[in-house]
Amino acid sequence: MTDLTTEFLDFLAIFVIALVPAVIYLVWIRGVERYRTIAWGPIATSFLYGAVIATIVAATIEGVLVAAGTSLSRAVPGPEFTFLNGNSTAGEFFLILVIAPFVEEGLKALGVVGQKKRIRLVADGPVFGASVGLGFGFFEDALYAIVAFAVGGLPAAIGIILVRSVSSVLLHASSTAMFGYGYALSHVRGVAGASGRYYLVAVGMHAAYNAIVSLGVILLVFGVPNTVGDLASVVGLVAAVGFVTYAFQHIARLIRENDFPSLGGAPRYQPASIRTRRKT
Repeated sequence: MTDLTTEFLDFLAIFVIALVPAVIYLVWIRGVERYRTIAWGPIATSFLYGAVIATIVAATIEGVLVAAGTSLSRAVPGPEFTFLNGNSTAGEFFLILVIAPFVEEGLKALGVVGQKKRIRLVADGPVFGASVGLGFGFFEDALYAIVAFAVGGLPAAIGIILVRSVSSVLLHASSTAMFGYGYALSHVRGVAGASGRYYLVAVGMHAAYNAIVSLGVILLVFGVPNTVGDLASVVGLVAAVGFVTYAFQHIARLIRENDFPSLGGAPRYQPASIRTRRKT
């Protein structure tokens, strides 16, 4: 085999390995909604929007904002503008804790809004949100894995995918699903302001996750010894995995509770005859 053919096969393997966990999550979360389950066509469209459009546009917008902020901080020097400089530590934290959550959650939210006509039940909102988020998470993981591949080869790429598949992929799915829930509350039930509130919830989840996984780096910035910082990085990763696992399970519970009551939704949504039958 030529080197070019080998590299192509390696890249293909990276995308396939990154895709498999996202598809497994997608099949599972779609199956949670048992009444009038959404057809695969709209689900796949949402996934592809998150994977292709949202990721690329988000990266472009974030790059433009960082470049503009860096130029502004140089034109107007001062410690109060350091956070705008993408080359500074403060600028990096501003990117991952503020810019990225607002931009990425906004673009993913547009993917949910684009399925407005197909959101007939409140449970549909989180399913579409998770679909968009899983697409975003898959493609982002593949890009990170390609970078790792350039440095450490295929084993490094696979390692990145495995770690991010139980962390950032679930984060993107859960945060956008929360927006989807709020959007469905507004669209289906007419709950005023639900879309805006749950968008901020999604942004908050995203920012909190980024802060948790960056715990070791944050401590190092404040002068904590490397040994403690490395331990904090491991603790932060474990905490982040726990956070997103709980969040994803919470999304599944919201879908069940807002699905057709007689098919197993929350007891408070079920007719009295069904509640009585379940107790006997």
